[in-house]
Amino acid sequence: MQTDFRKGLNSTAQLSPSFASVGSILPTIGVTTRRLNQLNSVVLIREQREQRRQEVAFNARPFVLCGLPLRPLPKNQLVYKRRNGSFSLQIVAHPDFGLPFGQDRLVPIWVATLALRQKSRTVHFDSAAQMLEFFRLAKDGRYYRRMVQGFQRIFASTIFFGTQDQPAGSHVIDWARFHFFDQVHLWFTEDATSSSTSTSAGDHSNTITLSEAFYTEIDEHRIPMEREIVIALANSPGVLDFYIWIAWKSWVLKTAKAHVPLFSPGGLKEQLGCQVHAEGRFLRRKINQWLRVIRAHWPQCPAEISANGQSLVVSSSRAFPALHPARCKTHESCDLP
Repeated sequence: MQTDFRKGLNSTAQLSPSFASVGSILPTIGVTTRRLNQLNSVVLIREQREQRRQEVAFNARPFVLCGLPLRPLPKNQLVYKRRNGSFSLQIVAHPDFGLPFGQDRLVPIWVATLALRQKSRTVHFDSAAQMLEFFRLAKDGRYYRRMVQGFQRIFASTIFFGTQDQPAGSHVIDWARFHFFDQVHLWFTEDATSSSTSTSAGDHSNTITLSEAFYTEIDEHRIPMEREIVIALANSPGVLDFYIWIAWKSWVLKTAKAHVPLFSPGGLKEQLGCQVHAEGRFLRRKINQWLRVIRAHWPQCPAEISANGQSLVVSSSRAFPALHPARCKTHESCDLP
């Protein structure tokens, strides 16, 4: 059974009048409601992993290998590039909407999860509020506007993803170009708080048709992850990207360890979605901050910065995976080296 710090404190207060209510206790001990929710989330994620009852969501391979921007980029910047070893990602934005960033990365996660669950590139759902419910985001005007704008940026973007290798002196380029969706048909009500109610077949239907190339990509290269992790880190997109990448990378390793360079071409600095200061110490500081958050949710996280500070050492997580394959056999589809 999930441990809940709030319930524990409330039950204690009911048993003895000498204990104050949770609301009055938290400020005096320096624990905010937000911090309490974070602690409850950590406990839930650890318990679900230990009991092997994790709910699975899915991500798209290009955005596991190369992160989307974490923050808004200048309005006149319509091209975004990232590189991970021989893999490259390039996103070209529509001038009216700009490049995807921040929580926009939740849109392809949600749609990919729906498509794989429904086994179709055309997904149907009752209400646009279901996405907010899936990630446990507030169903208010601010989040609705952010979701609509995110769909616009994602829908209007064109993705270039592929590899460049030089085997035996040759230069081989293997690229694919695709967009996310062929069609989006969403209904939003004026009252955000009431839009979570289902619509009947005769009312406004909500559908998203994924492009054939995008659906093929997520179907052939399934990257499963814990839904609760996405919920817990939805407001920290950099940590979320890093967690998903480490969980995937450590699972598919064919050797005991991998040394991922931080600063060389194709290294971690070119992979991450954040703008990092030119000095290496700022990147190392950021990575260590992210690793502390990740280890709170996944204590056996097998990644650390090397002793010389030049690479990230990732070990195999087969003994202590973030997501147990007994619960989700789609790990076998993660076939990239």
